[in-house]
Amino acid sequence: MKRIISMLVALAAFVGVVAWGSTATKNITLLPVVHAASPTGCSTETVAGNWGVTLSGTLILPTGPVPAAGVARGTFDAQGNITSGATEARNVGGGFANETVTGSWVVKPDCTGTLTIYAYESGTLVRTSVLAIVFVDNLNEVFMVQDSLTLPDGTTLPVVITADGKRVFPQSSNQQ
Repeated sequence: MKRIISMLVALAAFVGVVAWGSTATKNITLLPVVHAASPTGCSTETVAGNWGVTLSGTLILPTGPVPAAGVARGTFDAQGNITSGATEARNVGGGFANETVTGSWVVKPDCTGTLTIYAYESGTLVRTSVLAIVFVDNLNEVFMVQDSLTLPDGTTLPVVITADGKRVFPQSSNQQ
């Protein structure tokens, strides 16, 4: 039995060498880094804390493309909810506004997820944004790309917006 297993292992190694070739350089995707405090990977608990975000891109309106940019700050609790006091200062096509935001993110063990934001001006909902997210740099930074922007009347606007978020105070967050 040991001889058969040894032959199968040798055959598998040979097939691997033939399939990969002996002189070609291969790109190998690394497995996701797992946070030491969470043996199952990322979670809303491991990324909880204070975050600052910059964003920029373009809204595609029927009248043509319009540039957009903003900065935001918010605190996420261990359940992934934005706690009170989150703000965004944004500029769309030269029109500046200060907004308050609520929302939440869902974080998967592979450090990807989804962020949903509800933005308000003077207490009135002005948009709902959904972003795809990925955490990097030992959970101290998050990269985002906007998936959708929906106005209160249900109109969806095409957007090309990216964002980069960083922990405001990494040493004082839930990060160990």
